[in-house]
Amino acid sequence: MSGIDVTTYIGLGSNIGNREENLNQAVDMLRNAVGIKVTAVSTYFNTAPVGYMEQPDFLNAVVEASIDFTAYELLELCRNIEKKLKRERITHWGPRTIDVDILIFGDLILEDEMLIIPHPRMHEREFVLKPLTEIAPGVIHPVCNKSISELYNEILLKSRYG
Repeated sequence: MSGIDVTTYIGLGSNIGNREENLNQAVDMLRNAVGIKVTAVSTYFNTAPVGYMEQPDFLNAVVEASIDFTAYELLELCRNIEKKLKRERITHWGPRTIDVDILIFGDLILEDEMLIIPHPRMHEREFVLKPLTEIAPGVIHPVCNKSISELYNEILLKSRYG
């Protein structure tokens, strides 16, 4: 533990098996991890798939947490949760028991072969912005320099008016 205290937002998604139970288990694993304090969990939202369409709908949520370790350590925790919940990476954007993604890590901007923060497509995805707006509407996206609620409203306008 590095002694830092960073607010982070983690996206969750599931469309295989008991989707709600998969999200509940992922949230519990985050709550029980050393060095992390879950401070908010959004409502679970049912959403249509993006990219690969021949699959069931997803259940999505966002978790807000305060952590005292690095983004790479958080990435390792996210991957371990996916592994414990039997995530298999077969089809890109395909069906999965669980998806655990770091969306925002404080005001960190990072891009390397292991990790991109903030999540590179989060500002384009309603299934991320809707639950994130519910729990953190005023948080500023460190690259777009807009609040989460502004980004969500842009998505809604775009879907409504093309």
